[in-house]
Amino acid sequence: MAIAISRRAREFIQRKGSVVTVRLAPRHGCCGGMASLAVADAVEPDDPAGYRHLEREGIRVYLAPELVDEGLSVDLGGWGIFRHLYVDGAPLKR
Repeated sequence: MAIAISRRAREFIQRKGSVVTVRLAPRHGCCGGMASLAVADAVEPDDPAGYRHLEREGIRVYLAPELVDEGLSVDLGGWGIFRHLYVDGAPLKR
């Protein structure tokens, strides 16, 4: 399986439209360093052609090619209106 989605995350994604994008996002450090961190958003990407498209239990998953077969999982954190998706299982990419 290219990516796992927890039950809580799946329910959240379904309420948001049944689509999730998993990609790398740059994070900048305080002293000028940078790393890319895997993130998940409950939206379709601007350019779907640049992603691998998967179907998981009724959810359309757009997965960045560099994250395929990384053993990722998507879960839900936070509470109330501060709920958010997060990705676990992938090392930082420098």
